[in-house]
Amino acid sequence: MAAAPGALGAWQAGRARLVAACCARLGPGSRLPDSLMGRQVGPAMWARGWAPAAGGAAPRRGYSSEVKTEDELRVRYLEEENRGIVVLGINRAYAKNSFSKNLIKMLSKAVDALKSDKKVRTIIVRSEVPGIFCAGADLKERVKMNSSEVGPFVSKIRAVINEIANLPVPTIAAIDGLALGGGLELALACDIRVAASSAKMGLVETKLAIIPGGGTFLRVWHSASVNEGLCLQHALCPGFPRRVAGLVCFEE
Repeated sequence: MAAAPGALGAWQAGRARLVAACCARLGPGSRLPDSLMGRQVGPAMWARGWAPAAGGAAPRRGYSSEVKTEDELRVRYLEEENRGIVVLGINRAYAKNSFSKNLIKMLSKAVDALKSDKKVRTIIVRSEVPGIFCAGADLKERVKMNSSEVGPFVSKIRAVINEIANLPVPTIAAIDGLALGGGLELALACDIRVAASSAKMGLVETKLAIIPGGGTFLRVWHSASVNEGLCLQHALCPGFPRRVAGLVCFEE
């Protein structure tokens, strides 16, 4: 059942206030803690799941590394002064964090649990793999699908991205490295995008005559100028113009 216009407006206004408060707390020129951008982690920061290596340095993985399917998404609940912040870490190093059937299933399950958790205040989406945020759909897996599987797969990706966009708490995409295709769509679904200066973004699938399937064109229209939106359709967008266009809220 569709929400009444007044109720929907109140919900959107409340969400806007939450996002504004989050931005205000970060402040102009500020940055996320290094621990959330993947460089260092402090002792006893996580309540469950992955633990940092000795000395506090985050473990590094090459793109050739294999991981168990159940470890492709790491859900971490921060503790102490960061209580209420949940980090979703994508961890498919061997596939450059591309969306597989399994990863989409795990993301959907995690988001479904988080949207009803009243203790969650903010959700951060980031990569566990240095130099790559998300490369979009796993084309190696997709090429093995028959025609009857491709449509539902793309629909599930779109559904997960929309679920993230509709979460009742502020969401932050911490972008370190490449955010391509569906990876950029995932970032655009978040309320705030914080990017490393080396990050590159683009809808490169349009070179293959593939139309982005996660609602990106509408989000680019709201987030970026028309010129930058056209740029994104066929090329990578590095450097300062991303922030001018509104794609990135904070850059370090």
